[in-house]
Amino acid sequence: MRRFAWALVVLLVAGLAVGGVAQPRKLKAGWIYVGPIGDYGWTHAHDVGRRIAGKTLPWLETTYVEKVPEGQVEAFIDRLVRAGAKVIFTTSFGYMDGTLSAARRHPDILFAHCSGFKRASNVATYMADFYQVYYLNGLMAGALTRTGKVGYVGAFPIPEVKRHISAFALGVRATNPRATVHVRWIYEWFNPAAAKEATEALIAEGADVFAFTEDSPTVVQVAAQKGLPSFGHYSPMYRFAPQHIVSGQLVHWQKIYIDFLRKVYDGTYTPRNLQNVDYWWLLAEGAVELGAQPGMPVNPVFRPRLEAVKVRVSGIGTVSVYDLVLRRLREMSQSPPAFDPFTGPIYDRNGKLRVPAGRRMTVQELTTMEWAAPGIVGPWPKEPK
Repeated sequence: MRRFAWALVVLLVAGLAVGGVAQPRKLKAGWIYVGPIGDYGWTHAHDVGRRIAGKTLPWLETTYVEKVPEGQVEAFIDRLVRAGAKVIFTTSFGYMDGTLSAARRHPDILFAHCSGFKRASNVATYMADFYQVYYLNGLMAGALTRTGKVGYVGAFPIPEVKRHISAFALGVRATNPRATVHVRWIYEWFNPAAAKEATEALIAEGADVFAFTEDSPTVVQVAAQKGLPSFGHYSPMYRFAPQHIVSGQLVHWQKIYIDFLRKVYDGTYTPRNLQNVDYWWLLAEGAVELGAQPGMPVNPVFRPRLEAVKVRVSGIGTVSVYDLVLRRLREMSQSPPAFDPFTGPIYDRNGKLRVPAGRRMTVQELTTMEWAAPGIVGPWPKEPK
């Protein structure tokens, strides 16, 4: 019965009406956002991807709901299904179990869950991940800190954020082995007031370079008011502090959305074969970009300072941090990458070997990562012994 139902859906999507009369070929896809779309940040970036996909794919119809609490995602999924969506993207880690539960009730709908690791026959997973870019920003942060203390304002202590902070810390230590990364959690994805308070507290503790995970430019703005450098997050943030922002992480979700939807439309993906579909797209796929704004990997204001700091790197020799950043960027943009920051030997901050010499962490290990890299200071919920 389910096979028959899906065959009917494909028939309707393909626009082949009964009697052989051609109809417009349409596919409706819905997005569920955890925050407000706003002008920057995680949800805004997903919505930019949705709109670009809609403009690129003439047969695509899109819809969305925003500010959906993670515990209520199932009710909103049902709402999108009733509205005719055949493909549903759920864009927050906390939607993972709710998406799986709804997928069981709607076996003929295709789902894609962002940043999670649980899949089913009609649930794929996807992520445009920043860990490579965080490492590059860490290289620059290590070179720029004068106090040896780098501040990080973290949202929720989930594996994704922990992975990014650890990659960032590995980069910091690669150019400044004695530097530390001081973390303050705010337990919010969007809370400018909490981000401001955390940044000011880190400044009071001596931190003089900043990175963060929070859906506003607050950390960038607060650091700039003190004349301190920072790294943007998710959206172009150069305009908020053009003299103080060094670089940052940028995302292009449309790369994944367009590829996924094309494969749904041409029948490659069905509700019967998504069990092993996982998009883990990085620099090589063009899903992410280094920079505080597109086309600017490093703010030219900081180039002289980064060129003045020299480091000795195994296999390369003595090189400026600026040249090292661009070299690692090229290496990680290759397919397969010629360099990966999570290549062993890597010990955690407690001295336990986490990645043996010569081995790279797998995607599964990265998406479930809980340990903290050396140099990270501060509470670390669920830290393994």
